[in-house]
Formats: sequence, structure tokens, C-alpha cells
Amino acid sequence: MKHLILTVLVVLSTFSIVSAQEYLAVKINSKPTEWTISSLLNQKTDSVKVLGSPTTVSTKYGKAVEFNGKNDAIFIDKMPLAGLEVFTVEMIFNPYSGGNFEQRIFHCGEITNSRVLLELRSVSKGWYFDAFIKAGNEKHTLIDSTLIHPHNQWCHVAFVVNHGQLTTYINGKKELEGKINMTIFFYRQDFNWCKTNREFMVQRNNL
Repeated sequence: MKHLILTVLVVLSTFSIVSAQEYLAVKINSKPTEWTISSLLNQKTDSVKVLGSPTTVSTKYGKAVEFNGKNDAIFIDKMPLAGLEVFTVEMIFNPYSGGNFEQRIFHCGEITNSRVLLELRSVSKGWYFDAFIKAGNEKHTLIDSTLIHPHNQWCHVAFVVNHGQLTTYINGKKELEGKINMTIFFYRQDFNWCKTNREFMVQRNNL
């Protein structure tokens, strides 16, 4: 399945939510880390690696990057979640119809240990969201196959982690909640690549 990804935002801050419908007006108390995906393709540095042939395309919202859902990927040598217990990961993307059922779009952290994943599951009627976190020995997945969203439309997704309280939002509406015994995220940074939209087929059994 191909995807268009406009931006990925990692908010490293304390936040407050007035209500589920007002999530997009959430108060931010520190500067976030934001990756505009199209700009990463033009960065020829050791900290950004591009695999396959992701392509910059024009959309009504500006430039985005189209990934083929198979072997296209961008790896970023940065770990903005290190040492945190409170953070939000947001993404704006447009999932095309067709393609594989299971798609990993965002992977931040180690391969099988502490990490955050944003994925989707594609079915004939649309797709549903899958947010996963592992922090130390604790892990949890927020997923519900009955919460279907349409293909071929732009969507804002967010995964909020607040001292072990987990919440997902789709287009500003609260979708799922869960909880883990949260430990400070990423004590060490020897595995510190963030990647977007390449499937880790070998590691999937370790989720």
C-alpha cells in the first residue's frame, strides 16, 4: 500500500487537554521536534538515510512524500524521546487503498526493546489505527478493528503518553485509552534511529 506523509511531530512537553474534541488546541509548554518529511529527502547528511525511492509530490496542503509501502524508508539519527515519561507523537498522512493488511508507518526506538510504533491495518472498507509502546519491560497496544477510517483521505493521528496513561486520537477525536507502568523512556541511546514507512518484517514477531 502506498502512503503520502506530510509531517511527523514529536511533542516533548507537558500538555493539558480540555476535552477530546479540543485536542488540536492542546497547550504545549516546550518546543516540539518536527520532521517535515519532504525536506528530509533533500538533506544529504550522515544523520538522514533514505532507502528505496520515496518521492516528493504536491498536495493541496503542500509537499508530501509518497512511499511504496514495501521498501521505501527514511531513517533519522535522532532519539527525541530519550528520558521522557510524557510525550505526544503526531502524524499527518494519507493511506491509499489496496496493498498489505499490516503497515508500519513510524518506528522510533530500538528494534525489539523500548520503542513507539504507529501502524495501520488495511481492510476492504478502510483502515484502523494501531499504536504500540514498549518502555522497559512494559508494553501495550491500542487497536480496535471496529474503528474504521476511509482510505485516500488525509488524516491526523496522535499517540499521547502521560506517565503511563495512553491515548490515541484520530482527527482530534479521542479513540482509545490504555495504561502501563511507565518507566523513563530510553535510558540509553545506542539504538537511536527513527524511521518512517519501511516494514520490519523480521522483527514483527517480537512485538
